[in-house]
Amino acid sequence: MTATQPAAPETTSILIVDDMEENLVALEAVLGSLGHVVRAHSGEEALKAMLRQEFAVVLIDVLMPGMNGFETAANIKGLDQTKDVPIILLTGAAVDPNYAYRGYTVGAADFLIKPFDPWLLRTKVNVFLDLFRKNRQLTDQSEQLKRLLTADGGRPTVTPSALPPTCASTEPSYGTDDEDTTDSAERPALLDDTGRLSEVVGQLAQAELLLRDANGPGGADLADRVVELEQAVGRLMTERET
Repeated sequence: MTATQPAAPETTSILIVDDMEENLVALEAVLGSLGHVVRAHSGEEALKAMLRQEFAVVLIDVLMPGMNGFETAANIKGLDQTKDVPIILLTGAAVDPNYAYRGYTVGAADFLIKPFDPWLLRTKVNVFLDLFRKNRQLTDQSEQLKRLLTADGGRPTVTPSALPPTCASTEPSYGTDDEDTTDSAERPALLDDTGRLSEVVGQLAQAELLLRDANGPGGADLADRVVELEQAVGRLMTERET
């Protein structure tokens, strides 16, 4: 497989698959500014590439020797690691009218006929790139929320070493000398964690709006997941206040 230099971890990657080098060059010229473009000259090379790294979208030529585009798409959708990657199938003008139906049947998200409008192709690919980035953002926010919660009852874990300087200082406690010092010392920390939970709620609400505005496949489902997380954090904050 021919590829440019490896992308940085945060770079969004696009896989283009075609047995004709000139077609790969043309696709990379159109899509190169959108993300890190990786080339594959066959369906077999495409599958190997997708098992090695994560792609936001893959564009596959239908008419290839050996494993054609339909078979490649079906194999991608058949693997747990790659089944959620959106696929755009590409084919020439003189095609069977049933090709589009067959493409959607094997799990393709879109189907374009060559010669395609470069602006249209960029627009379609950019939709999937935006959805990929927002999905990653949602995942990061979910992980942030999980780090705030413990396994026993959903209460944030607080240790003195994890507190910011204002909470870990040696200022007088909130209670009297007769009160449990552990409980008293944790009060400022709990207030700090409440603020962090409020920040997470705000981030989740922003992610929900972005996903609903994306109009891409799966955006509504991801937005619903965000709402569930918002509700869970809201319940946690209510429990902490009582």
